[in-house]
Amino acid sequence: MKSMLSRAWSARVAAAFGVATVVSVQALAPAQAAAVDGGWTRTHTLSFPVAGALKLGELPAATPLHIVVGLKLNNREDLDSFLARQMTPGNPLFGARLTSEQFVSRYSPTNAQVRAVTDYLNAYGFTNIKVAANRLIVEADTTAASVSSAFNTQLSQFRLNDRTVFANTRDVHVPAPLSNIVLSVLGLQTFEKAHTMIEKAEASTQVGPAKGFLPTEFPKVYNAVGYPDGSGTDVAIISAGSMTQTLKDLRQFESENGLMQVPVNLVPVGPLSSDSSGTPEWDLDSQNITGMAGNTSTSKGVSSLTFYTATSLADSALTPTYNKAVIDNFAKVINVSLGECELVAYTSGAMATDDQIYAQASAQGQTFMVSSGDSGSQQCSAIRGPTVSYPASSPYVMTLGGTSLYADSYDNYVSESTWSGTGGGISQVEAAPSWQQSYLGATKRLVPDFAMDADPNTGSKIVVNGNHAQYGGTSLSAPLATGVWARFESWVNNGIGFAPPVLYYIAKYIPTPMTPFHDVKTGSNGAYTAATGFDYTTGYGSFDVGAIFTDEGYTP
Repeated sequence: MKSMLSRAWSARVAAAFGVATVVSVQALAPAQAAAVDGGWTRTHTLSFPVAGALKLGELPAATPLHIVVGLKLNNREDLDSFLARQMTPGNPLFGARLTSEQFVSRYSPTNAQVRAVTDYLNAYGFTNIKVAANRLIVEADTTAASVSSAFNTQLSQFRLNDRTVFANTRDVHVPAPLSNIVLSVLGLQTFEKAHTMIEKAEASTQVGPAKGFLPTEFPKVYNAVGYPDGSGTDVAIISAGSMTQTLKDLRQFESENGLMQVPVNLVPVGPLSSDSSGTPEWDLDSQNITGMAGNTSTSKGVSSLTFYTATSLADSALTPTYNKAVIDNFAKVINVSLGECELVAYTSGAMATDDQIYAQASAQGQTFMVSSGDSGSQQCSAIRGPTVSYPASSPYVMTLGGTSLYADSYDNYVSESTWSGTGGGISQVEAAPSWQQSYLGATKRLVPDFAMDADPNTGSKIVVNGNHAQYGGTSLSAPLATGVWARFESWVNNGIGFAPPVLYYIAKYIPTPMTPFHDVKTGSNGAYTAATGFDYTTGYGSFDVGAIFTDEGYTP
Protein backbone atom coordinates (compact mmCIF):
# COMPACT_ATOMS: atom_id res chain seq x y z
CA MET A 1 0.00 0.00 0.00
CA LYS A 2 2.98 2.29 -0.22
CA SER A 3 4.85 3.66 -3.22
CA MET A 4 8.45 4.63 -3.81
CA LEU A 5 9.50 8.18 -3.19
CA SER A 6 10.23 9.96 -6.46
CA ARG A 7 13.84 10.90 -7.18
CA ALA A 8 12.89 14.57 -6.96
CA TRP A 9 11.34 14.09 -3.53
CA SER A 10 14.28 11.98 -2.41
CA ALA A 11 16.66 14.78 -3.32
CA ARG A 12 14.40 17.27 -1.54
CA VAL A 13 14.38 15.19 1.64
CA ALA A 14 18.12 14.68 1.47
CA ALA A 15 18.72 18.40 1.09
CA ALA A 16 16.34 19.28 3.90
CA PHE A 17 17.95 16.82 6.30
CA GLY A 18 21.43 17.85 5.22
CA VAL A 19 22.56 14.39 4.12
CA ALA A 20 24.97 13.86 1.28
CA THR A 21 23.19 10.94 -0.35
CA VAL A 22 19.59 9.85 -0.78
CA VAL A 23 20.07 6.17 -0.04
CA SER A 24 18.04 6.45 3.16
CA VAL A 25 14.92 7.66 1.35
CA GLN A 26 15.06 5.54 -1.79
CA ALA A 27 14.15 2.23 -0.20
CA LEU A 28 11.87 -0.05 -2.13
CA ALA A 29 8.23 0.03 -1.11
CA PRO A 30 7.12 -2.50 1.51
CA ALA A 31 5.13 -4.51 -1.05
CA GLN A 32 8.26 -5.04 -3.16
CA ALA A 33 11.36 -7.15 -2.67
CA ALA A 34 14.15 -5.43 -0.78
CA ALA A 35 17.58 -4.96 -2.35
CA VAL A 36 20.23 -7.59 -1.61
CA ASP A 37 23.78 -6.43 -0.84
CA GLY A 38 26.50 -9.04 -0.47
CA GLY A 39 24.21 -11.68 1.05
CA TRP A 40 22.44 -9.16 3.28
CA THR A 41 18.92 -7.91 2.53
CA ARG A 42 17.90 -4.37 3.37
CA THR A 43 14.90 -3.98 5.69
CA HIS A 44 12.59 -0.98 5.93
CA THR A 45 14.68 0.54 8.70
CA LEU A 46 16.86 2.95 6.78
CA SER A 47 19.86 5.11 7.58
CA PHE A 48 18.49 7.85 9.81
CA PRO A 49 19.01 11.50 8.69
CA VAL A 50 21.13 13.34 11.26
CA ALA A 51 21.03 16.97 10.14
CA GLY A 52 22.29 19.60 12.55
CA ALA A 53 23.92 17.15 14.97
CA LEU A 54 27.55 16.85 16.02
CA LYS A 55 28.84 13.29 15.63
CA LEU A 56 30.55 12.03 18.76
CA GLY A 57 31.59 8.65 17.42
CA GLU A 58 30.17 5.15 17.52
CA LEU A 59 27.59 4.30 20.17
CA PRO A 60 29.50 2.47 22.94
CA ALA A 61 29.36 -1.26 22.29
CA ALA A 62 27.89 -2.14 25.69
CA THR A 63 24.99 0.35 25.47
CA PRO A 64 21.79 -1.57 26.35
CA LEU A 65 18.98 -1.45 23.79
CA HIS A 66 15.42 -2.72 23.65
CA ILE A 67 14.42 -3.50 20.08
CA VAL A 68 11.24 -4.44 18.28
CA VAL A 69 11.54 -6.58 15.16
CA GLY A 70 8.57 -6.23 12.82
CA LEU A 71 7.70 -9.38 10.86
CA LYS A 72 6.02 -9.48 7.46
CA LEU A 73 2.47 -10.63 6.95
CA ASN A 74 1.86 -13.63 4.71
CA ASN A 75 -0.64 -13.73 1.85
CA ARG A 76 -0.58 -9.96 1.66
CA GLU A 77 -2.36 -9.76 -1.70
CA ASP A 78 -5.24 -11.81 -0.31
CA LEU A 79 -5.46 -9.53 2.74
CA ASP A 80 -5.47 -6.40 0.59
CA SER A 81 -8.23 -7.92 -1.53
CA PHE A 82 -10.28 -8.75 1.58
CA LEU A 83 -9.86 -5.25 2.99
CA ALA A 84 -10.84 -3.62 -0.31
CA ARG A 85 -14.04 -5.68 -0.48
CA GLN A 86 -14.72 -5.16 3.22
CA MET A 87 -14.57 -1.40 2.65
CA THR A 88 -16.67 -1.20 -0.56
CA PRO A 89 -20.41 -0.55 -0.12
CA GLY A 90 -22.39 -2.98 -2.25
CA ASN A 91 -19.74 -5.68 -2.11
CA PRO A 92 -20.99 -8.93 -0.50
CA LEU A 93 -18.15 -8.67 2.02
CA PHE A 94 -18.84 -5.02 2.92
CA GLY A 95 -18.63 -4.72 6.70
CA ALA A 96 -17.37 -8.29 7.16
CA ARG A 97 -14.78 -8.85 9.82
CA LEU A 98 -12.31 -11.47 10.94
CA THR A 99 -11.75 -12.77 14.43
CA SER A 100 -8.25 -12.40 15.82
CA GLU A 101 -7.76 -16.14 15.42
CA GLN A 102 -8.85 -16.04 11.77
CA PHE A 103 -6.49 -13.18 11.01
CA VAL A 104 -3.52 -14.92 12.61
CA SER A 105 -4.19 -18.24 10.87
CA ARG A 106 -4.54 -16.60 7.44
CA TYR A 107 -2.01 -13.80 7.47
CA SER A 108 0.43 -13.83 10.39
CA PRO A 109 3.97 -15.20 10.08
CA THR A 110 4.07 -18.93 10.72
CA ASN A 111 5.53 -20.43 13.86
CA ALA A 112 8.43 -21.69 11.77
CA GLN A 113 9.12 -18.19 10.43
CA VAL A 114 9.04 -16.75 13.93
CA ARG A 115 11.35 -19.48 15.18
CA ALA A 116 13.86 -18.63 12.44
CA VAL A 117 13.95 -15.05 13.77
CA THR A 118 14.17 -15.96 17.45
CA ASP A 119 16.90 -18.53 16.73
CA TYR A 120 18.85 -15.85 14.90
CA LEU A 121 18.49 -13.40 17.79
CA ASN A 122 19.54 -16.08 20.26
CA ALA A 123 22.62 -16.80 18.20
CA TYR A 124 23.71 -13.17 18.59
CA GLY A 125 23.11 -13.12 22.34
CA PHE A 126 19.80 -11.23 22.45
CA THR A 127 17.87 -11.83 25.68
CA ASN A 128 14.31 -11.55 27.03
CA ILE A 129 12.97 -12.45 23.60
CA LYS A 130 9.19 -12.11 23.49
CA VAL A 131 6.88 -12.92 20.57
CA ALA A 132 3.53 -11.10 20.32
CA ALA A 133 0.41 -13.26 20.25
CA ASN A 134 -0.34 -12.26 16.65
CA ARG A 135 3.30 -12.95 15.71
CA LEU A 136 3.71 -9.52 14.06
CA ILE A 137 6.48 -8.31 16.36
CA VAL A 138 9.32 -9.79 18.38
CA GLU A 139 10.82 -7.81 21.27
CA ALA A 140 14.28 -8.38 22.72
CA ASP A 141 17.02 -6.83 24.83
CA THR A 142 20.56 -6.54 23.56
CA THR A 143 23.57 -4.24 23.20
CA ALA A 144 24.67 -1.82 20.52
CA ALA A 145 27.45 -4.18 19.47
CA SER A 146 25.03 -7.08 18.97
CA VAL A 147 22.66 -4.92 16.92
CA SER A 148 25.49 -3.76 14.66
CA SER A 149 26.63 -7.32 14.06
CA ALA A 150 23.23 -8.99 13.75
CA PHE A 151 21.79 -6.36 11.41
CA ASN A 152 24.87 -5.23 9.47
CA THR A 153 24.39 -1.62 10.49
CA GLN A 154 26.24 1.10 12.38
CA LEU A 155 25.02 2.96 15.45
CA SER A 156 26.50 6.41 16.07
CA GLN A 157 26.21 8.92 18.89
CA PHE A 158 25.52 12.63 18.38
CA ARG A 159 25.08 15.88 20.26
CA LEU A 160 21.86 17.60 19.22
CA ASN A 161 21.19 20.91 20.96
CA ASP A 162 21.35 19.94 24.64
CA ARG A 163 20.78 16.21 24.12
CA THR A 164 23.02 13.25 23.48
CA VAL A 165 21.24 11.01 21.00
CA PHE A 166 22.01 8.06 18.75
CA ALA A 167 20.86 6.64 15.43
CA ASN A 168 21.66 3.97 12.90
CA THR A 169 23.76 5.65 10.22
CA ARG A 170 23.57 2.72 7.85
CA ASP A 171 20.51 0.86 6.56
CA VAL A 172 19.51 -2.14 8.66
CA HIS A 173 19.93 -5.54 7.00
CA VAL A 174 19.16 -9.19 7.65
CA PRO A 175 20.66 -12.31 6.08
CA ALA A 176 18.97 -13.24 2.81
CA PRO A 177 17.17 -16.29 4.35
CA LEU A 178 15.27 -13.88 6.64
CA SER A 179 14.44 -11.40 3.84
CA ASN A 180 10.85 -12.65 3.46
CA ILE A 181 10.26 -12.59 7.20
CA VAL A 182 11.79 -9.46 8.76
CA LEU A 183 10.23 -6.12 7.88
CA SER A 184 11.94 -3.60 10.18
CA VAL A 185 13.89 -3.15 13.41
CA LEU A 186 12.73 -0.41 15.79
CA GLY A 187 14.53 1.14 18.74
CA LEU A 188 17.65 2.23 16.86
CA GLN A 189 17.28 6.00 17.10
CA THR A 190 16.53 8.58 19.78
CA PHE A 191 16.50 11.66 17.52
CA GLU A 192 12.73 11.67 17.10
CA LYS A 193 9.70 10.28 18.89
CA ALA A 194 5.96 10.80 18.67
CA HIS A 195 4.44 13.82 20.38
CA THR A 196 1.00 14.75 21.67
CA MET A 197 -1.27 17.07 19.68
CA ILE A 198 -2.47 19.32 22.49
CA GLU A 199 -2.53 23.12 22.73
CA LYS A 200 -3.44 25.19 25.79
CA ALA A 201 -5.76 28.17 25.38
CA GLU A 202 -4.36 31.63 25.99
CA ALA A 203 -6.91 33.67 27.95
CA SER A 204 -5.75 36.93 26.34
CA THR A 205 -6.77 35.70 22.89
CA GLN A 206 -10.29 34.61 23.76
CA VAL A 207 -12.20 37.46 22.16
CA GLY A 208 -15.31 37.90 20.03
CA PRO A 209 -17.61 34.90 19.68
CA ALA A 210 -14.99 32.38 20.78
CA LYS A 211 -15.63 30.42 23.96
CA GLY A 212 -14.75 27.07 25.40
CA PHE A 213 -17.03 24.12 26.09
CA LEU A 214 -17.32 21.52 28.81
CA PRO A 215 -16.97 17.99 27.42
CA THR A 216 -20.62 17.46 28.38
CA GLU A 217 -21.67 20.48 26.28
CA PHE A 218 -20.27 19.17 22.99
CA PRO A 219 -23.16 16.70 22.49
CA LYS A 220 -25.61 19.60 22.27
CA VAL A 221 -23.40 21.65 19.95
CA TYR A 222 -22.98 18.68 17.60
CA ASN A 223 -26.68 17.72 17.81
CA ALA A 224 -26.29 14.44 19.70
CA VAL A 225 -28.69 15.08 22.61
CA GLY A 226 -31.69 12.76 22.45
CA TYR A 227 -29.92 10.21 20.29
CA PRO A 228 -28.26 6.91 21.34
CA ASP A 229 -25.21 7.21 23.55
CA GLY A 230 -22.07 5.07 23.44
CA SER A 231 -22.75 3.01 26.54
CA GLY A 232 -22.70 -0.25 24.61
CA THR A 233 -19.21 0.21 23.20
CA ASP A 234 -15.79 -0.34 24.71
CA VAL A 235 -13.31 2.42 23.90
CA ALA A 236 -9.53 2.69 24.34
CA ILE A 237 -6.88 5.39 24.51
CA ILE A 238 -3.24 4.93 23.52
CA SER A 239 -1.26 6.70 26.25
CA ALA A 240 2.17 6.73 27.87
CA GLY A 241 3.61 7.24 31.35
CA SER A 242 1.71 7.35 34.61
CA MET A 243 -2.11 7.29 34.60
CA THR A 244 -2.48 7.94 38.34
CA GLN A 245 -3.35 11.64 38.07
CA THR A 246 -5.40 11.16 34.92
CA LEU A 247 -7.71 8.74 36.71
CA LYS A 248 -8.02 11.18 39.64
CA ASP A 249 -8.86 14.00 37.23
CA LEU A 250 -11.46 11.87 35.46
CA ARG A 251 -13.18 11.05 38.74
CA GLN A 252 -13.11 14.72 39.77
CA PHE A 253 -14.58 15.73 36.39
CA GLU A 254 -17.37 13.17 36.81
CA SER A 255 -18.09 14.25 40.40
CA GLU A 256 -18.17 17.97 39.62
CA ASN A 257 -20.59 17.42 36.74
CA GLY A 258 -22.84 14.85 38.42
CA LEU A 259 -21.87 12.05 36.03
CA MET A 260 -21.77 8.29 36.41
CA GLN A 261 -18.32 6.82 36.88
CA VAL A 262 -17.01 5.20 33.72
CA PRO A 263 -15.42 1.75 34.25
CA VAL A 264 -11.66 2.12 33.59
CA ASN A 265 -9.10 -0.53 32.65
CA LEU A 266 -5.36 0.16 32.89
CA VAL A 267 -3.22 -2.01 30.60
CA PRO A 268 0.51 -1.19 30.84
CA VAL A 269 2.54 -2.37 27.86
CA GLY A 270 6.20 -2.57 28.86
CA PRO A 271 7.84 -1.36 32.09
CA LEU A 272 5.78 1.03 34.18
CA SER A 273 6.82 4.68 33.99
CA SER A 274 6.29 7.42 36.55
CA ASP A 275 6.35 10.15 33.87
CA SER A 276 3.26 12.34 34.35
CA SER A 277 4.10 14.99 31.73
CA GLY A 278 1.37 13.67 29.45
CA THR A 279 -1.40 14.10 32.03
CA PRO A 280 -3.11 17.04 30.24
CA GLU A 281 -3.27 14.96 27.05
CA TRP A 282 -4.79 11.88 28.64
CA ASP A 283 -7.19 14.13 30.59
CA LEU A 284 -8.32 15.78 27.36
CA ASP A 285 -8.82 12.39 25.71
CA SER A 286 -10.69 10.65 28.50
CA GLN A 287 -12.98 13.47 29.57
CA ASN A 288 -13.99 14.35 26.02
CA ILE A 289 -14.51 10.79 24.81
CA THR A 290 -16.90 10.06 27.65
CA GLY A 291 -18.50 13.51 27.51
CA MET A 292 -19.14 13.35 23.76
CA ALA A 293 -20.32 9.74 24.02
CA GLY A 294 -23.10 10.87 26.36
CA ASN A 295 -21.89 10.46 29.94
CA THR A 296 -24.66 11.80 32.20
CA SER A 297 -26.05 11.16 35.68
CA THR A 298 -27.81 8.09 34.28
CA SER A 299 -25.43 6.87 31.57
CA LYS A 300 -21.76 5.87 31.60
CA GLY A 301 -21.35 7.25 28.09
CA VAL A 302 -19.19 4.27 27.06
CA SER A 303 -19.21 0.67 28.23
CA SER A 304 -15.61 0.96 29.42
CA LEU A 305 -12.51 3.05 28.89
CA THR A 306 -9.17 1.26 28.55
CA PHE A 307 -5.79 3.00 28.73
CA TYR A 308 -3.18 1.03 26.77
CA THR A 309 -0.12 2.64 28.28
CA ALA A 310 3.34 2.65 26.73
CA THR A 311 6.52 3.25 28.70
CA SER A 312 7.33 6.24 26.46
CA LEU A 313 6.44 7.80 23.10
CA ALA A 314 9.35 6.15 21.30
CA ASP A 315 8.37 4.01 18.32
CA SER A 316 9.78 0.91 20.00
CA ALA A 317 7.38 1.49 22.93
CA LEU A 318 4.32 2.61 20.96
CA THR A 319 4.33 -0.19 18.39
CA PRO A 320 3.82 -2.95 21.01
CA THR A 321 1.12 -0.77 22.59
CA TYR A 322 -0.83 -0.40 19.34
CA ASN A 323 -0.37 -4.12 18.81
CA LYS A 324 -1.70 -5.03 22.26
CA ALA A 325 -4.93 -3.09 21.62
CA VAL A 326 -5.36 -5.02 18.38
CA ILE A 327 -4.47 -8.41 19.84
CA ASP A 328 -7.02 -7.93 22.63
CA ASN A 329 -9.66 -6.96 20.03
CA PHE A 330 -11.76 -5.61 22.89
CA ALA A 331 -12.14 -1.90 22.17
CA LYS A 332 -14.04 -1.12 18.97
CA VAL A 333 -12.67 2.42 18.72
CA ILE A 334 -9.16 3.42 19.79
CA ASN A 335 -8.08 7.04 20.25
CA VAL A 336 -4.57 8.11 19.19
CA SER A 337 -3.82 11.79 19.86
CA LEU A 338 -0.19 11.33 18.79
CA GLY A 339 1.97 11.66 15.74
CA GLU A 340 5.34 12.33 14.15
CA CYS A 341 6.61 13.44 10.74
CA GLU A 342 5.57 10.68 8.35
CA LEU A 343 9.03 10.66 6.76
CA VAL A 344 10.55 9.86 10.16
CA ALA A 345 8.13 6.95 10.57
CA TYR A 346 8.94 5.82 7.02
CA THR A 347 12.70 5.94 7.59
CA SER A 348 12.67 4.24 11.00
CA GLY A 349 10.53 1.38 9.70
CA ALA A 350 7.74 2.15 12.18
CA MET A 351 5.34 2.95 9.33
CA ALA A 352 5.83 -0.42 7.65
CA THR A 353 5.25 -2.34 10.90
CA ASP A 354 2.47 -0.19 12.33
CA ASP A 355 0.49 -0.22 9.08
CA GLN A 356 0.29 -4.01 9.35
CA ILE A 357 -1.06 -3.66 12.89
CA TYR A 358 -3.66 -1.12 11.77
CA ALA A 359 -4.58 -3.40 8.85
CA GLN A 360 -5.35 -6.19 11.31
CA ALA A 361 -7.50 -3.77 13.31
CA SER A 362 -9.45 -2.84 10.17
CA ALA A 363 -9.96 -6.50 9.28
CA GLN A 364 -11.29 -7.11 12.82
CA GLY A 365 -13.69 -4.13 12.63
CA GLN A 366 -11.74 -1.83 14.96
CA THR A 367 -11.23 1.87 14.20
CA PHE A 368 -8.18 3.88 15.21
CA MET A 369 -9.15 7.59 15.51
CA VAL A 370 -6.01 9.67 14.93
CA SER A 371 -5.19 13.37 15.31
CA SER A 372 -3.99 15.05 12.09
CA GLY A 373 -1.42 17.26 13.84
CA ASP A 374 -1.11 20.80 15.20
CA SER A 375 1.51 22.36 12.91
CA GLY A 376 -0.69 23.26 9.98
CA SER A 377 0.32 22.02 6.55
CA GLN A 378 3.94 21.50 7.63
CA GLN A 379 4.10 18.57 10.05
CA CYS A 380 7.79 17.86 9.44
CA SER A 381 9.84 20.66 10.98
CA ALA A 382 12.99 19.73 9.05
CA ILE A 383 11.27 19.61 5.64
CA ARG A 384 10.38 22.73 3.67
CA GLY A 385 6.90 22.65 2.19
CA PRO A 386 3.70 20.70 2.91
CA THR A 387 4.04 17.48 4.90
CA VAL A 388 1.71 15.34 6.99
CA SER A 389 1.88 13.42 10.23
CA TYR A 390 1.90 9.68 10.90
CA PRO A 391 -0.10 7.63 11.86
CA ALA A 392 -2.54 10.21 10.50
CA SER A 393 -1.44 9.29 6.97
CA SER A 394 -1.93 5.55 7.40
CA PRO A 395 -4.58 4.15 5.02
CA TYR A 396 -5.90 1.97 7.85
CA VAL A 397 -6.98 4.69 10.29
CA MET A 398 -9.52 7.52 10.41
CA THR A 399 -7.88 10.93 10.71
CA LEU A 400 -9.40 14.01 12.34
CA GLY A 401 -8.54 17.58 11.48
CA GLY A 402 -9.47 20.63 13.52
CA THR A 403 -11.94 23.50 13.40
CA SER A 404 -12.77 26.65 15.32
CA LEU A 405 -16.25 26.01 16.70
CA TYR A 406 -18.81 28.73 17.37
CA ALA A 407 -22.10 28.27 19.24
CA ASP A 408 -24.70 30.59 20.70
CA SER A 409 -25.25 31.19 24.40
CA TYR A 410 -27.48 28.09 24.52
CA ASP A 411 -24.75 25.88 23.01
CA ASN A 412 -26.56 25.55 19.71
CA TYR A 413 -24.29 25.12 16.70
CA VAL A 414 -23.60 28.32 14.74
CA SER A 415 -20.62 27.66 12.48
CA GLU A 416 -17.11 26.30 12.10
CA SER A 417 -14.03 27.46 10.26
CA THR A 418 -10.68 25.78 9.69
CA TRP A 419 -8.38 26.00 12.69
CA SER A 420 -5.08 27.34 11.36
CA GLY A 421 -3.05 24.70 13.19
CA THR A 422 -4.80 21.66 11.80
CA GLY A 423 -2.70 19.11 9.98
CA GLY A 424 -3.77 18.22 6.48
CA GLY A 425 -2.45 17.56 3.02
CA ILE A 426 -1.19 14.76 0.79
CA SER A 427 0.99 11.90 1.96
CA GLN A 428 4.34 11.57 0.24
CA VAL A 429 4.65 7.84 0.89
CA GLU A 430 1.26 6.25 1.63
CA ALA A 431 -1.07 5.16 -1.18
CA ALA A 432 -4.71 6.20 -1.05
CA PRO A 433 -7.02 3.67 0.61
CA SER A 434 -9.73 2.12 -1.55
CA TRP A 435 -12.40 4.45 -0.20
CA GLN A 436 -10.43 7.57 -1.16
CA GLN A 437 -9.67 6.09 -4.56
CA SER A 438 -13.38 5.41 -5.13
CA TYR A 439 -14.89 8.65 -3.85
CA LEU A 440 -12.11 11.16 -4.48
CA GLY A 441 -10.07 9.63 -7.30
CA ALA A 442 -7.00 9.90 -5.08
CA THR A 443 -3.75 8.01 -5.64
CA LYS A 444 -2.01 9.11 -2.41
CA ARG A 445 -3.50 9.18 1.10
CA LEU A 446 -5.31 12.47 1.71
CA VAL A 447 -5.49 13.92 5.23
CA PRO A 448 -7.76 14.46 7.15
CA ASP A 449 -10.99 12.49 6.67
CA PHE A 450 -13.26 14.59 8.91
CA ALA A 451 -12.84 17.28 11.56
CA MET A 452 -14.12 18.44 14.94
CA ASP A 453 -13.34 21.33 17.27
CA ALA A 454 -9.61 21.80 17.89
CA ASP A 455 -8.99 25.54 18.30
CA PRO A 456 -7.69 25.99 21.88
CA ASN A 457 -9.74 29.18 22.18
CA THR A 458 -12.97 27.34 21.38
CA GLY A 459 -11.65 24.22 23.06
CA SER A 460 -12.54 22.02 25.99
CA LYS A 461 -12.73 23.02 29.65
CA ILE A 462 -11.36 20.06 31.58
CA VAL A 463 -9.86 19.06 34.91
CA VAL A 464 -6.05 18.85 34.80
CA ASN A 465 -3.99 18.05 37.89
CA GLY A 466 -7.02 18.84 40.02
CA ASN A 467 -7.48 22.31 38.48
CA HIS A 468 -9.56 23.69 35.63
CA ALA A 469 -7.99 24.52 32.28
CA GLN A 470 -8.94 24.89 28.63
CA TYR A 471 -7.20 22.91 25.89
CA GLY A 472 -7.51 22.22 22.20
CA GLY A 473 -5.42 20.89 19.36
CA THR A 474 -6.34 17.93 17.19
CA SER A 475 -5.92 16.01 20.44
CA LEU A 476 -9.45 17.33 21.03
CA SER A 477 -10.93 16.54 17.63
CA ALA A 478 -9.88 12.87 17.76
CA PRO A 479 -11.54 12.05 21.12
CA LEU A 480 -14.67 13.97 20.12
CA ALA A 481 -14.92 11.79 17.01
CA THR A 482 -14.17 8.73 19.13
CA GLY A 483 -17.16 9.59 21.31
CA VAL A 484 -19.36 10.09 18.27
CA TRP A 485 -18.35 6.77 16.74
CA ALA A 486 -19.02 4.98 20.04
CA ARG A 487 -22.61 6.25 19.77
CA PHE A 488 -23.08 4.85 16.27
CA GLU A 489 -21.50 1.51 17.14
CA SER A 490 -23.63 1.16 20.28
CA TRP A 491 -26.78 1.82 18.28
CA VAL A 492 -26.12 -1.23 16.07
CA ASN A 493 -24.58 -3.47 18.74
CA ASN A 494 -21.05 -2.81 17.48
CA GLY A 495 -21.91 -4.12 14.04
CA ILE A 496 -20.43 -1.43 11.80
CA GLY A 497 -16.69 -1.99 11.96
CA PHE A 498 -14.03 0.22 10.36
CA ALA A 499 -15.49 3.74 10.19
CA PRO A 500 -14.14 5.65 7.13
CA PRO A 501 -15.74 3.70 4.26
CA VAL A 502 -19.17 3.97 5.88
CA LEU A 503 -18.83 7.69 6.61
CA TYR A 504 -17.42 8.47 3.15
CA TYR A 505 -20.41 6.72 1.60
CA ILE A 506 -22.80 8.79 3.72
CA ALA A 507 -20.92 12.02 2.92
CA LYS A 508 -20.95 11.26 -0.79
CA TYR A 509 -24.50 10.05 -1.32
CA ILE A 510 -26.82 11.55 1.32
CA PRO A 511 -28.84 14.34 -0.37
CA THR A 512 -27.81 17.90 0.49
CA PRO A 513 -31.00 18.82 2.45
CA MET A 514 -30.22 15.98 4.86
CA THR A 515 -26.44 16.30 4.86
CA PRO A 516 -25.04 14.81 8.06
CA PHE A 517 -21.83 16.83 8.02
CA HIS A 518 -21.07 20.49 8.49
CA ASP A 519 -19.10 21.41 5.36
CA VAL A 520 -16.35 23.77 6.58
CA LYS A 521 -15.71 26.25 3.77
CA THR A 522 -13.53 28.94 5.34
CA GLY A 523 -10.03 29.16 6.75
CA SER A 524 -6.60 27.76 5.93
CA ASN A 525 -3.87 25.63 7.50
CA GLY A 526 -1.09 27.29 5.53
CA ALA A 527 -0.67 25.61 2.16
CA TYR A 528 -4.32 24.53 1.89
CA THR A 529 -7.60 26.43 2.05
CA ALA A 530 -11.04 25.12 2.97
CA ALA A 531 -13.49 24.68 0.11
CA THR A 532 -16.90 23.23 -0.69
CA GLY A 533 -16.83 19.47 -0.29
CA PHE A 534 -13.75 17.49 0.67
CA ASP A 535 -10.59 19.51 1.30
CA TYR A 536 -7.15 19.10 2.89
CA THR A 537 -8.00 21.08 6.02
CA THR A 538 -11.18 19.48 7.40
CA GLY A 539 -11.91 16.57 5.04
CA TYR A 540 -15.68 16.26 4.64
CA GLY A 541 -16.26 18.48 7.70
CA SER A 542 -17.66 17.84 11.17
CA PHE A 543 -20.51 15.66 12.40
CA ASP A 544 -24.16 16.57 12.71
CA VAL A 545 -24.79 13.52 14.86
CA GLY A 546 -28.57 13.69 14.89
CA ALA A 547 -28.72 14.08 11.11
CA ILE A 548 -26.68 10.89 10.64
CA PHE A 549 -28.94 8.94 12.97
CA THR A 550 -32.00 10.31 11.16
CA ASP A 551 -30.58 9.61 7.72
CA GLU A 552 -29.80 6.06 8.74
CA GLY A 553 -33.30 5.36 9.99
CA TYR A 554 -33.23 6.16 13.70
CA THR A 555 -36.49 7.47 15.11
CA PRO A 556 -36.21 9.38 18.39
